[in-house]
Amino acid sequence: MALSDKEIKEIITPLLLSGAKMLDRHCPQCGSPLFKLNGKIFCPVCEHRKKLGKSELKGVEESLIEKLNMLANTLPDDIDELKKYLEVMDMIITLLEKYKRREKTNET
Repeated sequence: MALSDKEIKEIITPLLLSGAKMLDRHCPQCGSPLFKLNGKIFCPVCEHRKKLGKSELKGVEESLIEKLNMLANTLPDDIDELKKYLEVMDMIITLLEKYKRREKTNET
């Protein structure tokens, strides 16, 4: 996901105004200048992408939970239909568990 020059300026300008120092080194992942603030060296573009990724995951997670709740609240009486519902619910739960694990690995 490439950011436009405008988006990059919107990320970098507040950093400069807050006293962050732009370093003469660049991020090995995206090529953006690295910054130093409060003793921490970081890439503002990659940090921004991480935040976007987390919010996208949250959106997917919320949609899956919503679908799971909808299915749970409309369980059919027919055994064959019930099996189908339960299979789909199991798949949703498995996906949610994968998202949780991915979130934990992204935090470290």
